[in-house]
Amino acid sequence: MIVEMWEGRTSEQKEKIIKGITKVFGEIGVKPESLQIIIHDIPKTNWGSRGEQASKLPT
Repeated sequence: MIVEMWEGRTSEQKEKIIKGITKVFGEIGVKPESLQIIIHDIPKTNWGSRGEQASKLPT
């Protein structure tokens, strides 16, 4: 599983994301050893949304 999100999350937040995804997949029968999770931290300047750089969109 690949998770793409804007950069800025702490290591602790990423750990919670990984544990949460693993838990949800476990609920549908996927064993943790069968799951790979990759987090892509993407700068907002490299992400486009609604025709604009995400870094220029209102928060």
